[in-house]
Amino acid sequence: METPQTEPRFVDDYLLSLLARASHVVSAEFHERLRSRGVSVPVWRVLATLSGGPETVTVLAEACLLQQPTMTKVLDRMERAGLVTRLQDARDRRLVRVHLAPKGEAMLGDLLSAARAHEAEVVARHPDAAAIKDLLRSLISRQARRQRMRA
Repeated sequence: METPQTEPRFVDDYLLSLLARASHVVSAEFHERLRSRGVSVPVWRVLATLSGGPETVTVLAEACLLQQPTMTKVLDRMERAGLVTRLQDARDRRLVRVHLAPKGEAMLGDLLSAARAHEAEVVARHPDAAAIKDLLRSLISRQARRQRMRA
């Protein structure tokens, strides 16, 4: 008796689904490490983004994949916990820049070490990871340029 040939599911070959699913399965391992340290994913993302220096709330929201009102609530909690401070921009007083507070800097150092260790484990299991990172950066950059041109 012949088994009917089934078509592959659309999502199994759809780039956006593959990107999201890959991120989810690989991130889940690290997110568990964060939870064991009592750190939420949004807090980690804010700290990791601020590792490059102060940012506006808008930039943080975009980098952390959060809506701006949600980002503001996360920052409120982080400020109360002594992890970040918000200061008016020196050049443009309409802007508020989020800075790491000393407690946030201390926490970030430990978390960056854990993130780098996790990434090294992932890369060891998947030797093409470096090429994939380059491809993803290119995809993000081109898409951002395209969106700016439309605006």
